[in-house]
Amino acid sequence: MGLKRTDAFRQDAVRIALTSGPSRKQVADDLGVGMSTLNKLITAHRDTDVVSNEDLSLAKENDRLRREIRLLKEEREVLKNCPGSQPACVR
Repeated sequence: MGLKRTDAFRQDAVRIALTSGPSRKQVADDLGVGMSTLNKLITAHRDTDVVSNEDLSLAKENDRLRREIRLLKEEREVLKNCPGSQPACVR
């Protein structure tokens, strides 16, 4: 039989999953719940006041910036490993 989770735990889990940096998988592992459980909690509490609109917009902006950083790092690696090319400052 599964553990009984308090309402406060559920609300905190949703807030953490929606506003923190780690992936949902990492959040689920850290909290000791399954991915399906965490997704159900998020679906059930998404429209409540668990996360303010400001926090949610900041989380979305953070996600966008993380994707952009990842892309820029990948592009930098490609350029670093390009044979025969030299940076403009070396030419």
